[in-house]
Amino acid sequence: MERTFVMVKPDGVQRGLVGEIISRLERKGLKIVAIKMLKITEEMAKRHYEEHKSKQFFSSLVSYITSGPVVAMVVEGNNAVKVVRKLVGATNPSEAEPGTIRGDFGLDVGRNVVHASDSLASAEREIGLFFTPDEILSYEREVDRWIYER
Repeated sequence: MERTFVMVKPDGVQRGLVGEIISRLERKGLKIVAIKMLKITEEMAKRHYEEHKSKQFFSSLVSYITSGPVVAMVVEGNNAVKVVRKLVGATNPSEAEPGTIRGDFGLDVGRNVVHASDSLASAEREIGLFFTPDEILSYEREVDRWIYER
């Protein structure tokens, strides 16, 4: 099982889409093993988006992600990174397929509702930024035998 990081961004929280996003992840069969609502500090935002540090939009990205509460999650499942990225859709909502989160709820790349790790390495780094190991649970679900062939 893989674990990946998902964050409902301030626009998703303000628009009341947290439940919808969680519901889509769970309906797919993914398991939420950690979740919390928080307001990201500027320092944390800079660490989270450090790969964009040299880009022109970095300061506006930091300003935006710290502008309101977010919901951070660790999501688990087979091929979780790839599956979540497919559910989330393209970064630019105008290029995202209908039926994806961004395709259904986004109009602007700067307000694209949700963040999802793009690789296992990113997932590990981002999970470590937002969660301590003791905040991440391991548990069995009876429904998993109906989701995964064993």
